Amino acid sequence: MLLPAAEAAPRVGQHDGFTRLVFDLGSATPAAPQVGFVGRKFTVTLQATLKAEQGPLNVPGVTGYAVKGGQVTLGLAAGTGTPKVSLLPAAAGTPARLVIDVPKGAAGVPAAAPAKAATVPAQPAAAKPAAPAPVVARPASTRSAVRPVIVLDAGHGGIDPGMVSRWVVEEVVTLDIALRTRAELVKHGVDVVMVRETDRHLSADKTADLDARARLATNDRVSAYISIHVNSASPAAQGIETYYFGQPLAGRSRSLAVQENGGSSVGEALTRRALNSAQGLLGDILAQAKLAFSRQLAQKVQSRLISATGAVNRGVQTDAFYVIRNPTTPAILVEVGFGSHPVEGPRLATPEYREKLAQGLARAILDFLNTK
Repeated sequence: MLLPAAEAAPRVGQHDGFTRLVFDLGSATPAAPQVGFVGRKFTVTLQATLKAEQGPLNVPGVTGYAVKGGQVTLGLAAGTGTPKVSLLPAAAGTPARLVIDVPKGAAGVPAAAPAKAATVPAQPAAAKPAAPAPVVARPASTRSAVRPVIVLDAGHGGIDPGMVSRWVVEEVVTLDIALRTRAELVKHGVDVVMVRETDRHLSADKTADLDARARLATNDRVSAYISIHVNSASPAAQGIETYYFGQPLAGRSRSLAVQENGGSSVGEALTRRALNSAQGLLGDILAQAKLAFSRQLAQKVQSRLISATGAVNRGVQTDAFYVIRNPTTPAILVEVGFGSHPVEGPRLATPEYREKLAQGLARAILDFLNTK
């Protein structure tokens, strides 16, 4: 049985490495679509009825689109790779959406039989992110001659959504908190460099992505680097915890660092590399001094976040997170809560709770910078 007719014209967003087309499908979510190629035409067949539309598209990778009945057809530019298709369910007044990510300048289009669509959640189309603001020199975080610079890393993004639960998707929560934190810091004269400002990744290769993020934490013109994440575990686990880089505490599970370092074999390899770095830092006096600043920052962040939210206090800990492995800049990673918890997950889905987290995080950073 076909679902009620829905809008057919796509919203188009430009991202690093791909063009995103989003089709609104109405209040009901159809079953998984079938996808396939006919020459340079890519088709998505849905159990839904969409308004008939067609037209040219002057965007990278896509030359045009046509919608008829339950079929969406894209004309692909020469040399475009295989698009990724996702379905987002209707929720909280937002319609169900068909999301098609078309690579820019990828390998040639293969001829493929229809297959099940990808199920990785995606986000609505967004404008291409603006280039980060120029970094302003700052010799030390306590000096006031020039404006301090903070790097905010909204964990995951793009092809890597992070943890996904029935209530939240990590990449969405971390970006919202980072943007809210930036807004508050700017009010107090702090320059903020955003690792990402939209749903994007820095590289499709996870190692390269984390390396690009980590390089921003090794710049001596930066006063501090904060990576924001959402935790996931059994339904009983809840609370906030903040990490600075080092050997994991005795008895700690490796799963969290492996997960945030990319998961599976990639996460295992990067965690081993990070652990080797941790061991090598023990004799480095300068590194130890930077780690001490990282510990101070972590303590301030943990204290402010618990005060702002009343969440369970899971404390300040050390672990081998790849993105904060090089201590030339005070750097921390904060897990703002468990998206998998039946109470904390729904809280993380609300703008009010994210604002509390952002205010607490901003206040802790200002404390660290000795800025009012």
